[in-house]
Amino acid sequence: MAPAPKGEVLERKWKSGRGYALRFHANGRRHYLTLGMRADGWTRRRAEDELQNVLADVRRGIWIAPDRRRDTGEAGEAQAAAQAHEPTFHEFASWWLAGRHGEISPRSVEHYEWALTYHLLPYFAHHRLPEIDIEAVDAYRRHKVNGADARRANGQRPLAAVTINKTIDVLQAILALAVEYGHIASNPAAGKRRRLKPLARRPVHLDSAQHIHALLEAAGHLDARPGAQTSGRRALIATLVLAGPRASEAASLLWRDVDLANGRLYIGRSKTAAGLREIPLLPLLRDELGAHKARCSSTGPDDPVFPSASGRARDKDNVRNRVVQPAVRRAGDLLAQRHAEPLPQGLTPHKLRHTFASVLVACGEDPASVMSQLGHADPKFTLRVYAHLMRRGPAERQQLRELVYGAPRIEPERDRRDGSISGRPARLT
Repeated sequence: MAPAPKGEVLERKWKSGRGYALRFHANGRRHYLTLGMRADGWTRRRAEDELQNVLADVRRGIWIAPDRRRDTGEAGEAQAAAQAHEPTFHEFASWWLAGRHGEISPRSVEHYEWALTYHLLPYFAHHRLPEIDIEAVDAYRRHKVNGADARRANGQRPLAAVTINKTIDVLQAILALAVEYGHIASNPAAGKRRRLKPLARRPVHLDSAQHIHALLEAAGHLDARPGAQTSGRRALIATLVLAGPRASEAASLLWRDVDLANGRLYIGRSKTAAGLREIPLLPLLRDELGAHKARCSSTGPDDPVFPSASGRARDKDNVRNRVVQPAVRRAGDLLAQRHAEPLPQGLTPHKLRHTFASVLVACGEDPASVMSQLGHADPKFTLRVYAHLMRRGPAERQQLRELVYGAPRIEPERDRRDGSISGRPARLT
């Protein structure tokens, strides 16, 4: 037995006044039907009665969708007038995005434009806002999942669950404003059920002193190649590993952000408020940046620390494609020649940022300090790194400390007997 048809009455606020509409399913399709305005005598009770009449016609199989081009009666005129005031998703989303300029960062604007241009508008552009309900959002999600074969045929990678969810997040943000403005009663893109469950990714940990040394050595080889147009790859890799900036943050560093005299690195152009931070320079990084500055021809306060061949600042794609990926390949060759354990697969600039967390934990930093230096607002990642590194042996953690400090680290330790402070080697456990 076929399920009984269902529908609901919607109360809308249009520019011409308040009115009522119906949303229901008929003949295998979703329908939105405007009834009329309060000024024309429509009330919720009348709208509820009309809904029951429509559903009864649907059950009997005699309901026919009205042709607005031919309906010239009072109801048809009211519906046409009301529908004319309901913006399409394209119109509303474009207006929404234009209003965000100046309120959010350029990176966020770029992200919203990407989600709209390549994903949401091709699917929802001509939908009126009331036509976007939970079923429509679920259909969009399935459409993106089912498009995997087409993307492979075009030489593209299928969209990851995280990527699809990011586009739904943007849809939710747009529809949240549509709810506030009275275009729709509730946000159909809200909630976990509208999202895909991301597959658990294999964690990538670069927390071996041998691997970090090989990566720095490989970057130095790239700098020393005959005909190399730029240098500074070794210093840039060292900064990613030993200070933990995001690739975009490292690319935009200026020499005014590097205080070698006082051993400080200032991250001032981050994507989040938590990302604005001051990072103490570990001894190895201080040495690497000092040597890099001595080789640079332009070290004014507003000169980029890691310029491209043209002298301008690199961008995050340049950091990934021209610095990190070649260094990872070269380090892999060096380790293979030495019959050493290979680098973990999947190293990216962001994974090198995670390496910094491992270094800090190995050096005895507490989770709160690690969070602060990474610019994280959520402690979950920091605690995962902490738990992982604690499974490493004491000797491995000691090797990391010796790499960045050059010798076993000496820390003040309170004497248990009288409370005095004495210099002792850092505890390894």
